[in-house]
Amino acid sequence: MGASQDTADVSSSFFSSRWVILLFSILSMVAVANFQYGWTLFVKPIQQHLKVDAALIQVTFTVFVLLETWLVPFEGWLVDKFGPRLLVMLGGVFAGAGWVGSGKAETLTSLYLWYAVAGIGAGIVYGTAVGSALKWFPDHRGLAAGLTAAGFGAGAAFTVQPIADLIDSAGYQTAFVRWGIIQGVTVIIAACFLKAPPAGWLPRTWRQAPAGTIVRKRQSLGDFTSGQMATTPQFWLMYVMMILVATGGLIATAQLGPMATDFKVDKVPVSFLFTSMPALTFALFLDRILNGICRPFWGWISDHFGRENTMGLAFGLQAIAIYVLIQFAARPKLFVLFSGFTFFGWGEIFSLFPALCGDFFGRKHATANYGYLYTAKGAAAIFVPIGSALAAGKAFDFRADILFVVGGLIAMFALYLGPEVLHFELGTTLKRILLAVSACLGTYAILLSVFRDLWTPFSAKFTLPNTGWAGVFDVAIVFNVIAALLAFFVLRPLKVPALPQATPAPPHPTAAPAHGD
Repeated sequence: MGASQDTADVSSSFFSSRWVILLFSILSMVAVANFQYGWTLFVKPIQQHLKVDAALIQVTFTVFVLLETWLVPFEGWLVDKFGPRLLVMLGGVFAGAGWVGSGKAETLTSLYLWYAVAGIGAGIVYGTAVGSALKWFPDHRGLAAGLTAAGFGAGAAFTVQPIADLIDSAGYQTAFVRWGIIQGVTVIIAACFLKAPPAGWLPRTWRQAPAGTIVRKRQSLGDFTSGQMATTPQFWLMYVMMILVATGGLIATAQLGPMATDFKVDKVPVSFLFTSMPALTFALFLDRILNGICRPFWGWISDHFGRENTMGLAFGLQAIAIYVLIQFAARPKLFVLFSGFTFFGWGEIFSLFPALCGDFFGRKHATANYGYLYTAKGAAAIFVPIGSALAAGKAFDFRADILFVVGGLIAMFALYLGPEVLHFELGTTLKRILLAVSACLGTYAILLSVFRDLWTPFSAKFTLPNTGWAGVFDVAIVFNVIAALLAFFVLRPLKVPALPQATPAPPHPTAAPAHGD
């Protein structure tokens, strides 16, 4: 089965409209939002049930994000080859089964494995939906990617209260099982309406748009493969920036519940606009709303004022929001308000980075290309359980993190630093060996995150200083400031990447000389 079977006949049919296809992509994203953004509701109940440290529970979140992100390049390649419909249906099955299995898990290992299955499913849905937006909307990439990502960011807003109520009344296992089924079925239904645009298709508005707009000036005319993209400094700079910014948001996502409990504001009623909810529930509701709204908002801003300019502004504002949040976290109303500002300044990375990736590297391989960039979120996830250990001053095993870093550095050397910076000719065989070693180290690191007793030739368990939540979030603040400076002063001056020129074949000995000027 080829991609043509899933390719849209762009016609007057209602279900062939790119806006309708976008709507169902957003619906699929809404259905998998709770897998990440509803997780914090389950941390304390799971900890009480399994009687283990919070840092070990948060490894579940890390495993989920790693599987949700690091497999997206492969899943994106499958989508580009076979079309989105079948892959997203499969993603719905995996995502739903993952939560159902998590509800049945009675050991940490079992919980890790089932939430990993959920991560694979959520990654398929996420990568496909964003890739579809980049392909269907070259004229509004920031807005379309933002609207799609908003489904993931805000999708959990209206289910936070029902899930929290179900956890309180029937237990977290029942909540996992019931909502796993609901969300999995929703993804499968949405997948039935997904299509890919025909090869070479462009919207009429693309030809009508002013040629001199700031975004059009920063768009490549070529379609980069993932390998070609990995040889550009633009890709690696974007990758580092995304790791830096994603760290703060993931810490806030996973640790908001435990932090609210430690500050004793989680159950305090907060009233606003005739609505009263416990502070943590209210914060999660507001966070999801603002996390969704910010994505199309910042995407629209970037369509008009440039991606890098918008990144510098948004990342700087997020650093300020995180600082204010930790200063006022002990006051329930301000905890709710400033957690919302924090998420408003974080969610934009999931509209700005895919839009810029499409601008720089083209549409043809957009799903796979953004899949590689999206793995930066998985790299950032290694800081989440470290945050729990820092907040409590407990010991943490860094072996998996070290293996990830080493594997990533080997891949970066093989794809970019060696051939492009050091001008070291690796050769095809050596490059493949290095990439295989990198993949093995990454895979073993994931297994080590799940099976903590696996052997390694070194030990790396250290007791971390008790920095409290202020120390944990200070790290996120510094990372955001660095990313803002990189966006404005380093990425913005870089030229748009150009496809490497193929070496022309020498003329045939008997060919007549070419005539021309």
